Amino acid sequence: MTEEVAATEPGPAGSALSRREQILQAAAELFARYGFHGVGIDDIGGAVGVSGPALYRHFRSKEAMLAEMLTEISDKLLLGGHSRVDAAAGPDAALEELVRWHVEFALTNPALITVHLRDLDSLSEPDQHRVRESQRAYVEVWVRVLRAVRADLDEHTARAAAHAVIGLINSTPYSTHLDTTAMSALLHRMALGALSAGSGT
Repeated sequence: MTEEVAATEPGPAGSALSRREQILQAAAELFARYGFHGVGIDDIGGAVGVSGPALYRHFRSKEAMLAEMLTEISDKLLLGGHSRVDAAAGPDAALEELVRWHVEFALTNPALITVHLRDLDSLSEPDQHRVRESQRAYVEVWVRVLRAVRADLDEHTARAAAHAVIGLINSTPYSTHLDTTAMSALLHRMALGALSAGSGT
């Protein structure tokens, strides 16, 4: 691959990745493997077949890449959560859909999950604030649905349960014991089981 390649190229299942998406995908894989501070601009350029400085046509810095990828995944989770809840037939179905959505996202984006968990603090304060605001809004989607399903849960307990289950699902990048289908089914059962557990009162 050279710097003169087309702006898009085939992605999974025949989709086309824009040049920015190619760069972000490569950066996410490298950040996940070596850590944000262990990857240089030349490493990212080499992964997509260009010189490091050529990346500045698309991003002003390595930090800008990290900010965009973490902002995008936070916004994608939030929008996906809202859309699934809005389309669900009721609270129970909405909770099922939230679990299914987050499991699907975590299993198909292990590098992004790893980078998010490990490198969020490498963002500037404004970018961290932006990402955390989306994260909080996403958790509140879970809280509202969970309290609609579980009348016994107060707001604080529901929020703690949502964080715990999201954390459980986000641990998937570190598991290589099962294939994706089996892991998805396992996480789905475990998450719903945890959310249906007693309130502890």
